[in-house]
Amino acid sequence: MRRRLLLAALAATGSAGGASAQPEQSAQPLLQVWRDPSCGCCTGWVDHMRAAGFHVEDNLVASPAPVRRMLGIPPDLLSCHAATVDGYALEGHVPAQAVRRLLAERPAGVRGLAVPAMPTGSPGMEVPGEPDDTYDVVAFDGGDGRRVFMRFRGGRAV
Repeated sequence: MRRRLLLAALAATGSAGGASAQPEQSAQPLLQVWRDPSCGCCTGWVDHMRAAGFHVEDNLVASPAPVRRMLGIPPDLLSCHAATVDGYALEGHVPAQAVRRLLAERPAGVRGLAVPAMPTGSPGMEVPGEPDDTYDVVAFDGGDGRRVFMRFRGGRAV
């Protein structure tokens, strides 16, 4: 009886397992990135993902094209770097918020997410004094299927 009361009290205060539960909830799977070593905006995106709690393996390559083909990223969705996280492909400046949603929901048929081109204000593409673009994070499948997964203005979901 005492144990149940203690557990109920801890749960009510949010203390039950607080120290060990927090890191597990915030832990993210390995994010592998392939990018050109001289690309500053790619470095900015890697920094954004690290700041969001992702463990990033940053692979500097002469060209991410072979990796893109291996990951099945459609040519019409290309940007400047490719990545993979927990079996999903990522292309371009996909905000961490969209990646977290993808990993939480795991929508059927989705192979990955892309932010085509390089919208101003997307993570890594911030330009002081320039207005942020509104852009779509596109979910793609293994074929020609595309749909808007999320919409952002700069780094904020809209």
